[in-house]
Amino acid sequence: MLGGMRPAEFGPGPDGSVTRRVLALARSCHPEPTVAVTALVTALAVTTGRDSVGVLLVAAAVLTGQLSIGWLNDHLDAGRDRAVGRTDKPAAAGVVDPRTVGVAALVAAVLCVPLSLASGVLAGGLHLVAVAAGLAYDLGLKATRASVVPYAVCFGLLPVFVVLGSGGAPPWWLPVAGALLGSGAHFANVLPDLDDDLATGVRGLPHRLGAARSRIAAAALLLAASVVLAGGVSGSGAVPVGVLVAAPVVAGAVLVAGFRVGRRPGSRAPFRAVLVVALIDVVLLVAAGPALVT
Repeated sequence: MLGGMRPAEFGPGPDGSVTRRVLALARSCHPEPTVAVTALVTALAVTTGRDSVGVLLVAAAVLTGQLSIGWLNDHLDAGRDRAVGRTDKPAAAGVVDPRTVGVAALVAAVLCVPLSLASGVLAGGLHLVAVAAGLAYDLGLKATRASVVPYAVCFGLLPVFVVLGSGGAPPWWLPVAGALLGSGAHFANVLPDLDDDLATGVRGLPHRLGAARSRIAAAALLLAASVVLAGGVSGSGAVPVGVLVAAPVVAGAVLVAGFRVGRRPGSRAPFRAVLVVALIDVVLLVAAGPALVT
């Protein structure tokens, strides 16, 4: 249940001030991916020509959707995080009540509905499907072989939401590239937490494949996203041909270098290489914005 928040939850208490509790709630939303995804989609809304109001509506819709996913995750995982000593998780560390995090997730999800539909019924409906996929991941899919599916659905639909809301017709390669990017992000995102997840019974696809094969999967998916994006954008004239040719080459070189350095025990080079390739993909996607609504 998400309810049950105490009336004095945000009042001063022996374990901290109101500000501390609010900051703890903010940290519980998985702030890095929440900010990154919101910034990416907002940037795409700008490059596809949305006016200032439209850009703000897209940003608010995506932000509330990502907040609901992040908060629900920490609400449901508080017990497991506590069991493995995750002091970086406020709900697990007791800095904020898990029930408060659950209520915040519910409020964000409710707000996401009208904010999404403000971009149009079809566009908004697809964004709500994307958010529902993320919530389904939290509710149990992350511990199954299908753990990658919510990422593929969510990231595949996010750029479609923006383009449809801007009056464009999304090309076939756009959701494909988004799905590849999201799937690669799933494998990369899980890598640092594989041992903790296994200790608490979470066995998604990356856990079943293991760290080495998951790194390879992340690299292959993100490299494929680079190729699809470069190919899709090539006929638009929105990005110089030289950049489109160079992007997959640079991505491949970064991955090769990262994996070679990553042979050393404890090296995080493969994970960092995957993040660099993800950034390349994001830049290509945002740069393609003007060509998606013509």
